[in-house]
Amino acid sequence: MLATETALELAPERHKRVVWRLDGGAGSDAQLQWLLDRDYHVIAKGISNRRAQALAQQVTRWDSYHDAWLGEVPSPVDFGRPVRVWVKRRLKAGDYVHSYYVTTLTLPSKGAMMAAYDQRGGAEVEQFRNDKSGLSLAVRRKRRFFAQQGLVLLTDLAHNLLANFHHRALIDSPFDGFGPQRIVRDLLAVPGQAVFEGSQLKRIALLDSHPYAEHLLICLERCCTDD
Repeated sequence: MLATETALELAPERHKRVVWRLDGGAGSDAQLQWLLDRDYHVIAKGISNRRAQALAQQVTRWDSYHDAWLGEVPSPVDFGRPVRVWVKRRLKAGDYVHSYYVTTLTLPSKGAMMAAYDQRGGAEVEQFRNDKSGLSLAVRRKRRFFAQQGLVLLTDLAHNLLANFHHRALIDSPFDGFGPQRIVRDLLAVPGQAVFEGSQLKRIALLDSHPYAEHLLICLERCCTDD
């Protein structure tokens, strides 16, 4: 965390604008207290299953959330700052299992808090696995170390460009659920032509008969006009 502060040049006055999302392995009381003492916000899964079971006994109201239920309880620890704590209950092999979560964020409901936690990184799925399949990272190999290193860096660049394209162009479109593999295979492979005047893009034409052409043109227009 200190290395992240240094790399991102996070001056103390900027800490209050940073939210740390933490899985259970980092959700100990001491680690949360350290972050809160440095004026960060957190949304974290607690580390103790035994505490989760005890907190579940304090829940007076369970609300459904997807395939689970959520209930809010008082914080079992005084962190010196206002926090909200909620418990998630779900069925596993016929038994109830519980986990608990802590946040300093002001959100309107337990469902909103759970959704905010679920938006945490997950790089092992979002980047590594998707890049292996969508950008063929697993099947491209260079014999020399620096050549392989360059290939990985180019793959990272491609990953970021595709993520930016998805954010700017594909959200709330029929292609919203497309990952890197389908973007590369199905969208970027649509036959078409880009018309430039000098260095300025003037027109994009796609093959009319392609089933994605109509909706993709709308997405490309949004991307090109997005400031």
